[in-house]
Amino acid sequence: MPKKAKRKRGLLVVISGPSGVGKSTVVRRLFKIYPGLEMSISSTTRTPRPGEEHGHHYFFITQEEFDLRVKQGQFLEWAKVHGSYYGTPRKFIEEELGKGEVVVLEVDVQGAASIKRFVEEGKLKASAVFIFLIPPSVDILAFRLKKRKTEDEDVVNYRLRAAIAELQVMEKYDYIVVNDKVESASEKIKAIINVEKERTLLN
Repeated sequence: MPKKAKRKRGLLVVISGPSGVGKSTVVRRLFKIYPGLEMSISSTTRTPRPGEEHGHHYFFITQEEFDLRVKQGQFLEWAKVHGSYYGTPRKFIEEELGKGEVVVLEVDVQGAASIKRFVEEGKLKASAVFIFLIPPSVDILAFRLKKRKTEDEDVVNYRLRAAIAELQVMEKYDYIVVNDKVESASEKIKAIINVEKERTLLN
């Protein structure tokens, strides 16, 4: 009798990095060049930035709604970042991984650390790869942060100090990708995903 095909395991791709490194831009490009990926949309209590849409970039909810979802255990992880709360929906990720899909999750370093503990403790039945985006230099990171017209100088300086501190955790990730150009960074992440998908078939 022919061997029964081995069921694919889901793969969770966690993309993280300091504020201003360009995570969202790289992820958008990744989805254009890599069809079939599933994007996890986080919930947040912060106000939308220009161009951001509810249900597309984030689910923008009130603090009361966020607190209720925390109590109900609806988040895989949640954290307070720069004065606002962010949470990763648990149900969607578990369902998609259960179907063998590749789910991309863009989170800050706090969220990535929480998810890594979740995976290591066996609470998430899937393979996971953690990718850390870094800027070509601190000067370039500062320039990118200052380009944000919606934030005043004090907020930008705070984010820059926080970003420099966040760079210290990069060694805890599986891969480090330099975001010098969006195109090359997204291509590198695509290659990483292909390698990790092959590993899930071997395990």
